[in-house]
Amino acid sequence: MDVLVRLLQLLMLLLTLPLHLMALLGLWQPLCKSYFPYLMAALADKTNRKMENKKRELFSEIKGLMGTSGKVALLELGCGTGANFQFYPAGCRITCLDPNPHFEKFLKRSMAENRHLQYERFVVAPGEDMKQVADGSMDVVVCTLVLCSVQSPKRVLQEVHRVLRPGGVLFFWEHVAYPRGSQAFMWQQVFEPTWKHIGDGCYLTRETWKDLENAQFSEIQMERQPPPFKWLPVGPHIMGKAVK
Repeated sequence: MDVLVRLLQLLMLLLTLPLHLMALLGLWQPLCKSYFPYLMAALADKTNRKMENKKRELFSEIKGLMGTSGKVALLELGCGTGANFQFYPAGCRITCLDPNPHFEKFLKRSMAENRHLQYERFVVAPGEDMKQVADGSMDVVVCTLVLCSVQSPKRVLQEVHRVLRPGGVLFFWEHVAYPRGSQAFMWQQVFEPTWKHIGDGCYLTRETWKDLENAQFSEIQMERQPPPFKWLPVGPHIMGKAVK
């Protein structure tokens, strides 16, 4: 199986050789950072239509964290275009964090369409180093389709744990690897070296549920879901929450 994977990876590399050469020369990443927000904006609408009920169910739990103030401090990690904003209840004070500054104009559009939310700031930073966010300052952290593309999921989850107050909640929705040994997992391995360039660092074969289970949260609730789009090489998804 490993030999077959290597051969198919080589074939994929040859078919996409210009892309890999641009990446090797350092030309692809700046281009990707510019176009990726447009790709995500196009996919976000389709994804939200497919996942609307599940997202509303998941984020409806935010209301229970507001307490008597009627407010909740929410950090969206890897906020992208702000595709989740429509699902947040009124009373959320939103801090947006993303390493790609090109998302900001899409965020402004989402903010204008969701006046029921209060927007605090947009922080340009990676999830592994959120030093601009104070310890224990957040009631909620939201992380959707982000841990696939960070450099270190372990470090990101450590930072999430740091910025959450005691009893604070991480809400997550992430795509993960198919079961090892399956044909679907083999194809994820084949596509991954090329997909990482197309998807701005996105890994197809991460077993993110293991990172969540090892992140020292006091409680984790997680459900597994089929991929919303069969025509993409991304695998099944996990959705749930983790309590500090």
